[in-house]
Amino acid sequence: MSDVHDAALQGFSRAALSYGRGRPGYPEALLAWLQQKLRLGPRTTVVDLGAGTGKFSQLLLRTGAHVLAVEPVDAMRAQLLQNLPVLTAIAGTAQSMALAAGSVDALVCAQAFHWFANREALQEIHRVLRPGGKLGLVWNVRDESVEWVAAITAIMAPYEGDAPRFHTGQWRRLFPNELFTEPEEFPVNHQHTGSAQQVIIDRFMSVSFIAALPAAQHADVAARLRALIATHTQLKGREVIAVPYRTLAYCCESKPPPGGAAEP
Repeated sequence: MSDVHDAALQGFSRAALSYGRGRPGYPEALLAWLQQKLRLGPRTTVVDLGAGTGKFSQLLLRTGAHVLAVEPVDAMRAQLLQNLPVLTAIAGTAQSMALAAGSVDALVCAQAFHWFANREALQEIHRVLRPGGKLGLVWNVRDESVEWVAAITAIMAPYEGDAPRFHTGQWRRLFPNELFTEPEEFPVNHQHTGSAQQVIIDRFMSVSFIAALPAAQHADVAARLRALIATHTQLKGREVIAVPYRTLAYCCESKPPPGGAAEP
């Protein structure tokens, strides 16, 4: 789909399996945040936009809400349906969701909003939300104050190119605006614990712009990550590794259209 950045389309198509294996879940504290701030419960409907393989959808299901997963990449959507067959999964983009206007109570983008942080997407999100509906934005952000975490970033950074990233802060330029209130931040400490293969190799080789690399460069990144694991004093020989994250969750509310008129 033309609305999807090439790095996302190629990378996530190739890395759907490693994405499912290697990406961290989300902290338990977000369940209460979803229920209290986004007001999710058994009589509500929520969209998981850019749902990927369903990592965040699992948490949304626990609120009792009806969850609609919107995901543009076929390989990711196939993994999502395999993991969570109870979900309704729709092929769509942030700029074009096959949903009626004002039909959902909340919409959440977990680890995804930076890919489509533009005016067109924000208008489409506003369209499908009912007046006063909630928009939730969530990211797991690596704690780069830890030396070996910063070393992982240094390995990947040369390949980033023009791929949209949370750390640039570009998404924040959309706010404030006449469609949504200012996002309110809810930060939580988080860890991704598992084997080096899972939490480092699978996790970072599933990064879109790394997964999309030509075979030789892709193999070089993997080799450098394995060398780091084998030589760093805080990593070598460890069966279990805890990657530190700061989960940042933001909530804002849909405003009525200016003058009360319907959006074009």
